[in-house]
Amino acid sequence: MKSEIFERISGLKKEGKPFALATIVFSEDSSPRKTGARMLVFPGGRIEGTVGGGAVEKRVIADALRLMDEGNTEKISYDLGNRESGSSVGMICGGRVEVLIEPFSGSRDTLFIFGAGHIGKKLAELCGLLDFPFWIIDNRKEFAKKSLFPGALGVVCADFKKSFSSLPIDEKSWIVIVTYGHRYDAVCLEEALITRARYIGMIGSRHKVRATLSILKKKGVGSDDKRIYSPIGLHLGNSTPGEISVSILAEILKLKSSGTGRHFRDID
Repeated sequence: MKSEIFERISGLKKEGKPFALATIVFSEDSSPRKTGARMLVFPGGRIEGTVGGGAVEKRVIADALRLMDEGNTEKISYDLGNRESGSSVGMICGGRVEVLIEPFSGSRDTLFIFGAGHIGKKLAELCGLLDFPFWIIDNRKEFAKKSLFPGALGVVCADFKKSFSSLPIDEKSWIVIVTYGHRYDAVCLEEALITRARYIGMIGSRHKVRATLSILKKKGVGSDDKRIYSPIGLHLGNSTPGEISVSILAEILKLKSSGTGRHFRDID
């Protein structure tokens, strides 16, 4: 049972869903549940598991929802019998429990890979190694298959332009555009600029990039947006799909961690 709840927590984190974990860390006398009992609380008050039921559980749920809003972790003591106590929940069983309530926002940095070709496939493999959540989007049925990307949060087979309306792209999203055609890259870039994504990388030669940005500028789209990194990646002398993918993720990790990209050997 213990392993099941941690598997559930791992799954919720990967899916980016918010919740709070309530754990009894101390109990005495005739409390309904003992140390180690756990309960998950979701926005709106839905729960999985229990820390005792009745009035104490109602109080824990209310406190969990409050802490989720505040973003704080707190250990709270609940007196189960002493009605004169300020922490009393008015139960007749007596005893006392301390509950550690840990909220999880659910928001994680997530990579959205537009293009499921050679580079997209290598990027997905690297994301799996780094435990970096990712989505795959392509308009070709033979490429956008869940079986080819078992670790993806989602695999979307749809028109590139239309796909943006169904994707959970927010300020913690990283967009990588590596489609199989110049026109699709341009479509994805234009749509990406409307989102709140913190990074928009597009593959291509300098000539192709200039041409694409020029087209967008004529359409009144923000081609000078500082989120655009194109040509994409760090200069690592890369040429193969695997090497290009490493350079792309190296750039993303550098920006994500505010790193310098220098050799550790040269840093005092």
